[in-house]
Amino acid sequence: MAITSASDILYYVMFLIWFITAFLIHSFIKTYLKPALFPISQPPGPPALPFIGHLHLVGKVLPKSFQALARRYGPLMQLRLGASTCVVVSSADVAKEIFKTQELNFSSRPEFGSSEYFIYRGSRFVLAQYGDYWRFMKKLCMTRLLAVPQLDKFIDVREQEKMKLVESVMKCYKEGKPCDLSKELTTLTNNTICRMAMSTRCSGSHNDAEEIEGLIKTCLELAGKVSVGDVLGPLKIFDFSGNGKKLMAGLYKFDRIVERILKEHEEKALKGFDPDQRKDLTDILLEIYKDPTAELKITKKDIKSFLLDIFMAGTDTSSAAMQWAMGELMNRPQAFNKLREEINEVVGPNRIVKESDVPNLPYLRAVIRETLRLHPSAPLIIRECAEDCKVNDSIVKAKTRVLVNVYAIMRDPESWTNPNEFIPERFLESSGEKIGEHQMEYKGQNFRYLPFGSGRRGCAGASLAMLVMHAAVGALVQCFDWKVKDGEEVDLNPGPGFASEMDTPLVCYPIPHLNLLKQLA
Repeated sequence: MAITSASDILYYVMFLIWFITAFLIHSFIKTYLKPALFPISQPPGPPALPFIGHLHLVGKVLPKSFQALARRYGPLMQLRLGASTCVVVSSADVAKEIFKTQELNFSSRPEFGSSEYFIYRGSRFVLAQYGDYWRFMKKLCMTRLLAVPQLDKFIDVREQEKMKLVESVMKCYKEGKPCDLSKELTTLTNNTICRMAMSTRCSGSHNDAEEIEGLIKTCLELAGKVSVGDVLGPLKIFDFSGNGKKLMAGLYKFDRIVERILKEHEEKALKGFDPDQRKDLTDILLEIYKDPTAELKITKKDIKSFLLDIFMAGTDTSSAAMQWAMGELMNRPQAFNKLREEINEVVGPNRIVKESDVPNLPYLRAVIRETLRLHPSAPLIIRECAEDCKVNDSIVKAKTRVLVNVYAIMRDPESWTNPNEFIPERFLESSGEKIGEHQMEYKGQNFRYLPFGSGRRGCAGASLAMLVMHAAVGALVQCFDWKVKDGEEVDLNPGPGFASEMDTPLVCYPIPHLNLLKQLA
């Protein structure tokens, strides 16, 4: 019996040695010999290590790491992060191939490592494959849900939430406390979206907006951590960290809140709408859900999933962009004062800037556009290749993940003068820097400037985001002077991962500037 056991052990040891040797030889051939044998093959990239691939070359801020590697390996390179392989695009010319020349081939998005833990899997508009469901929901966004007439119906809501932001900042001043702008701006965007989507800040004794804000924040953090599991390949199903289960628990809490809100809206619909009564996004989605003549039948799961996407895609991204704008302005008093002078000339000292003022405030528009150039809310845009194709003289295989590094593209010295400097003037019509035929283009047809992506899968909520950002940043500059803690400059280092947020929360001391605010103090 002992001999048999020893033989079994020897067998398994020999098998393990054989497996590791075969794997190393395969990796060597794939990395070093195959490019020489097949000159027109996959995109170039750095030498990879067994098992970990290129993880050792990647720092905590992914867009910056990819940008540094692209300088050496070119605008289209292939990287392997553990078990996950992707192709990274880092120039405007190659981005144009992906977003325009071969757009249909790159119109789908792959599932991330956290997708199996999403309880609405199969209904997610943001990650849906390019097909009938996605086309129907995109059409619905453009014609009803996020169309200009629908956004115009909620001007008063956005104005009220902007004023609540100003009042909350004023409260910090009166109490002598520092103001956490990261928290204040996240509350602004969350409440704005919650009221436009569900007509609620509070529902009875339930503070839905606050609870949803907490759940979305938790889900975003957990989804990011779980997505890192992609580097483990098949082993990710074991959920070693337990974050997958935590993510599902958070999503089920969200589901219960939304289920109750849907029932409230259905009861309201049974009573009928007045001709002049506005419908929120939930009302419209339920109307489509019950319409027997609808082009495509949607389910309540689809409705919940869409609302989740609205919160996850719109809350932290817009909040982070406004934080970056305020941080850049605080570190550059000349730009801050120039913006305030423009607002004073157009708006005056007796009221606070409104959305209707924005067309007459070119420097404010330039500040927001320059902020989005330096600090895009989605630094890496992910797509999936449908069929084998040739891009930039390399073959991109079907099902390959493609990451368009818009962070690198919008800081490319070949496209931008002093690309790492905050210079809003470059977006003014008087600027000598040619941004494009449309100076204020942000919808993705200028492939050097892609803050909201491009093409069919460009951000459907871009117009809403711009409305909120202009008014809020304008009000914070108009109403307050800002003192950074200990007299230091704002830390403008990006956070880890996809780097859409600041590494350090934006906390500073507000000082009322307008006379009407000083009277309230």
